[in-house]
Amino acid sequence: MPTDARLDMRKFVRPALRSVRSYDPGPSVADLAAQYGVDGLHKLNWNEDLFGLLPGVGEAVNLELSRAALYPEQSYSDFRRLVAEWAGTDASSIVPAHGIQALVLAVASVFLEPGSKVVLPAPTYGLYRQACAAAGAEVVDVPTRGYRLDLEAMAEAARGATMVFVCDPNNPTGDALSPDSWSRFLDALPDSCVAIADEAYADYMAPEDRPDRMADVRAGRPVVVLRTFSKLFGLAGLRLGYAVMHPDLASCFDAVQEPFNVNRLALAAGTACLADPGAVEARRREVAAARDQLEKSLLELAIPSWPSQANFVLAEPGGDDAAWYEGLIRRGFLVRPGSEFGLPGHLRITVGPGELMTRLASAMAEVRDELAGRSRPQEPPRPG
Repeated sequence: MPTDARLDMRKFVRPALRSVRSYDPGPSVADLAAQYGVDGLHKLNWNEDLFGLLPGVGEAVNLELSRAALYPEQSYSDFRRLVAEWAGTDASSIVPAHGIQALVLAVASVFLEPGSKVVLPAPTYGLYRQACAAAGAEVVDVPTRGYRLDLEAMAEAARGATMVFVCDPNNPTGDALSPDSWSRFLDALPDSCVAIADEAYADYMAPEDRPDRMADVRAGRPVVVLRTFSKLFGLAGLRLGYAVMHPDLASCFDAVQEPFNVNRLALAAGTACLADPGAVEARRREVAAARDQLEKSLLELAIPSWPSQANFVLAEPGGDDAAWYEGLIRRGFLVRPGSEFGLPGHLRITVGPGELMTRLASAMAEVRDELAGRSRPQEPPRPG
């Protein structure tokens, strides 16, 4: 093989992967702060937890550091059993992973072949499309209807499909499915189609309001449930999640993931989170109260928002969402412009503690007035 020729290295890559874009996190907080001349930014753009560690998590991580030289074999098994007890299922149905992102990629590896058909709502979490396209699948988008998942249209589109993704509550709208609507949707799916239910934000819902997908798994329905510790449990930086599925599928997921793919510190932190259910419920209520406060503030500003069951709110200030984005950055707040999701004129805003939401509302009022002043026609000068 010649060594001096300029080779097109991408010709060695699988054809399906050549046109898939890699994830672009955008400019860093430090870069944006320097660009806009602000001292710091409150990150309200990635739906991270802004309420602090749950009790016992920091201590558990520090204690586990002394075991960092050892593979987490026993910790992995113990975590599997603990999560199964928390979720109300059997340990043989639990597949841990380093976050839902890893599980989405594993789902594609397990179920998809080139040419497989996958149904997605639009808009929704972008990694589904990326993972399915990289596997060579045909992706079919079903637009939401009034910010809600159009389950009837999704079930119809799933004819001949291998897989359908449901993000519940959906990102970026915050809309959640009722148990009845989920049950009807599952019944309407063809036998050839597996439903992937991403419950990353479901922990923010009251348990009685959530579909019982553990019952679906126990009943042998074609359902795989994805869950994370990145949101309500506040462990995004440690990367920890798990899937719940029929035990016959679990071994297939273990085959496409590396052994013991969750580090000791993440396992220790997740174990500590589940040790105090009362603290978890108190945190859920705290976030819900702050979310209600933000929605009320938006209403007082005459800015519409869609009712959310997650740790974010989708607001619709209208106009140029890029101008809103920049105006809020200049006031120390980083939010997500809706145009990135195909929702121009919208902003997705992560919920934080009440005091922070009060300051955000004030900043939004300033940006609103500033943008209104720009668009107001200038009066001609009066004669002297």
